[in-house]
Amino acid sequence: MVTLHGFASSNYYNVVKYVLQYKEVPHEEHLIYGGTEEWLSISPVGKIPALTTERGSHLSETVVICDYLEEVYPDKPLYPSNPEARAHVRQIMKVMELYLELPSRRLISYAFSGLPAPDPVLSDVRHVLNRGIKAMRRLSDFAPHIAGAQFTLADVYVHYCNAVVQGIGSKIMDWDILAEIHGMREWNRNMRESDIARRIEADRVANEPEFHAYIARYMAENAASDK
Repeated sequence: MVTLHGFASSNYYNVVKYVLQYKEVPHEEHLIYGGTEEWLSISPVGKIPALTTERGSHLSETVVICDYLEEVYPDKPLYPSNPEARAHVRQIMKVMELYLELPSRRLISYAFSGLPAPDPVLSDVRHVLNRGIKAMRRLSDFAPHIAGAQFTLADVYVHYCNAVVQGIGSKIMDWDILAEIHGMREWNRNMRESDIARRIEADRVANEPEFHAYIARYMAENAASDK
């Protein structure tokens, strides 16, 4: 049985969790927030999530884990069989990550601390987000899935990246970012309605108080160490 390491409030953790449930891969979850030497033996740069395979090897980086699961558990594929269509799926995921999720993620510390984000940071984030919005308008089909007729990993990946875009980027910038991409908000709502997404969301809500307590302790400890 494989083991998924991380916590339910992590959007990237939930990408892998969705794939595991979609492919019906037997697995267990190991709740961990990172920060220990033991964790670095599992995830070399200390990132969430990580996966321990049935053979006992460890993998980190969300897309690496998902690609591994796609190869080892090929039933219910999440990539098209056509190489160009597969590349299109990966392109959507990469654009979402680099130009929408990561710039929104830059604002997480301000969301948790309550401090205002400096204008230069907001300006830079807005510039990158605008590039991502324009690219996603060109790349997304929503017919009915984000890359076309087939449900793919791009659907899972973009949906959980949107959690950061909407929950952090839009909130801090007072800007409905997803509304800028025609069809995205309706598609995102439909994604939330699947049985798997509902289960994952219930787990996220249950984990949220503990996660917020962990963040509060982390920020307090780091503030004390800076003095």
